[in-house]
Amino acid sequence: MEQVKDKYFLLDYIKTEFLSNTEIKDFNEDTPLVSSRIMDSISTIQLVDFIEKEFEIEFFHHEVDQENLDSVNLMWEFIKSKKQ
Repeated sequence: MEQVKDKYFLLDYIKTEFLSNTEIKDFNEDTPLVSSRIMDSISTIQLVDFIEKEFEIEFFHHEVDQENLDSVNLMWEFIKSKKQ
C-alpha cells in the first residue's frame, strides 16, 4: 500500500532527516525552519529536492525562499498551489 503524500508525510520526512530528538518534541506544522535556523542552506536544498521528487512539482529559483519553506504549513500551501 502506497503512503499518502500529504503534509504529514512532509512533516515526518523533516523530523526524520533534519531534527534532533530534542527538536522533535516541540516540532509542529507551524514551527519556523528557515528563520529559526533549524534548516541551513544545504538542508533546504535537500528538502527542495525531496519535495520536487515526491510531489512531482518544480521550484523556480525565486521560489526557494523563506516565504515558501519556513514551515510545513507554508510548504504544503506552496505544493498545493503548484499542483493546481
